[in-house]
Order: sequence, then C-alpha cells, then structure tokens
Amino acid sequence: MHATARLALLLLLVCAQHALAQKPKLNETNSDDMWVAKVVPKALAPHITHYTYHSEAMKRDVGYCLYLPPGYEKNPTVRYPVIYHLHGAGGNELRAITSAQVLNAGIVSGHLPEMIMVFPNGGRATMYQDSADGRFLAETTFIQELIPHIDATYRTIADRKGRCIEGFSMGGRGSVHLAMRHPELFCSLFDQSGNVFPTSNMPKDTPADAYPFSYLGTEPARLKDNDPYANLHKNLDQIKGRLRIQIACGTSDPEHLPTVRQFHEELVRAEVDHTYLELEGLGHNQAQMISRLKAIWFDYHVESLKRAGAELHLIRK
Repeated sequence: MHATARLALLLLLVCAQHALAQKPKLNETNSDDMWVAKVVPKALAPHITHYTYHSEAMKRDVGYCLYLPPGYEKNPTVRYPVIYHLHGAGGNELRAITSAQVLNAGIVSGHLPEMIMVFPNGGRATMYQDSADGRFLAETTFIQELIPHIDATYRTIADRKGRCIEGFSMGGRGSVHLAMRHPELFCSLFDQSGNVFPTSNMPKDTPADAYPFSYLGTEPARLKDNDPYANLHKNLDQIKGRLRIQIACGTSDPEHLPTVRQFHEELVRAEVDHTYLELEGLGHNQAQMISRLKAIWFDYHVESLKRAGAELHLIRK
C-alpha cells in the first residue's frame, strides 16, 4: 500500500475510534419515545407548523415540522421543490427550524424562489440508519414513509429534480448516508459538518456493545451497506453529473473535520464534481455557520434545482 494511502486509512481509523469513544451506549441515547417532540411550542417560526405521520414500519407516530412558502395558499396550482433538513444528535424535529427563517427572508426579498422545507425527527443518535435489531428504522421511515407522505399531502415536485437533502452534524452525516444510498431521490446534497467515515473499515477489536456497533451490528455486509464510501462507488453512475454535492466544515471542529476532508478527497478521486468549503476558525456551531454564509445559504440548492429542470417560482407581490 502506498504511504499516502496508509496514512489516509490510519486517519480514518483514528477518527472512527474517536467518534466511537465520544458516543454513549445505545440504551443511553435512543429510546422508543423519542420520535415525537414532547413539548411543542404553540407558536413556531412564521409559516412553520408541527405535524405527525404514522410510521407503519415502527408502529408509531413520528413528528416533523413543515415550512410552506408565503405563496403556497394563494397559488393552488403551483408545485414546489422540497428541502429536507436533518437535525443533529440529541435533537428532534424542532432542533433546526430557525434555518427556515433564513429561507423565508430570501423568498420574501425575491432573492430565492418559493420552496417547501421539511424538518423530520430522525431519533437522537440513529445517524438516519436502521438499527440491526429492527427497533429503530430511521432510514426506512424517512425514505419509504415520510417522503411519500409529504409528496401525497402537499403540492411538491415529487421527483429527484425537485428534492434536496441537507443536515448539520449527525444530520449532515445522515444526509450523506441517505444520498449515497438513494441518489435517485435527490438532486442536491449539503453536508454541514457531518462526520463521514467508512463503517466497513471500523477496527475489528471494537467492543460489540460500543456505539455504533451497538446500533448497526457487527455483520460485515451490513456495515458495508451503510458505508457512504462504498455506496459512493456502488452508485457512482447515478451520482456523477446528477447529484450536486456541497460540503462545509469549520477548521476549529477537530472531531468532524478530518473525515469531512477525507470524504472530499474521495469525491475528488472518484472525479465527482462538488463544492467544498472550510470556514476558518469555525467550531461545531450551525448558527455561526449559517451566519457566515447567510447571503448564499440556499443558493447551491437553487442552482441544483435549476440544473435538474425543476420549475421555480418567485413570490408574487
């Protein structure tokens, strides 16, 4: 093995070990009652409402927040693109709804086209993946239940050309996982400081009860199925030239930056065109990241939607 490749592999393993050491055991994080926020404020941000849908896969209700653009009710024949924003670890469907205020301001000003934004509940520490024991089906309910529910309930562009996915921290890692596994569903991906390490390369001496083995299981084929690097190459024909990818991370975010850089380098090796940003001095802070990039925060998704052929509408004043 080339010295550079050995160094890269060592870096990945160290990062994986570090991530494992930072995570508590499964029974200390995920629980059966985590799928709907326990307290929902009566008044959320403008144009945002809290709902639930029934997950037949998990036999329970799951919460989500929904942003509808100002012109949604006034224009009953118009269909809108959707941005799915995935929250970070320990959060729920209420965690990141303030980002919709940035979207709303851009729409009202005429800078951004009208779009729908969905904030799913992905569990506390699922990484938006299904657990090996079938207890927590974060990926299944998102892909097979929530997206069809949104498309059936609201006037969406129910096609990859009108669908974007993004998230911060666990949500960024989850958005990469889902986009690499299901690239046919999305035209745009924005990973915001989300760890991206290859689950199939995790150290063999890691205890089976350590996270995420306690969640994903230790079966090699299953770990490979949930490996974003493996899925990148498996689905390369559907990703290259079809799924636009943007990645951002702060240079003062030592737990996440190494594997974010590694995934960027893997995309370069695979000749997948993408946008990569490192924000100088930024730690693991979504609010500060949005503040720095506020003027262009949703521009990448908009360009992706345009290139994919989605019909976009500016607000009618």
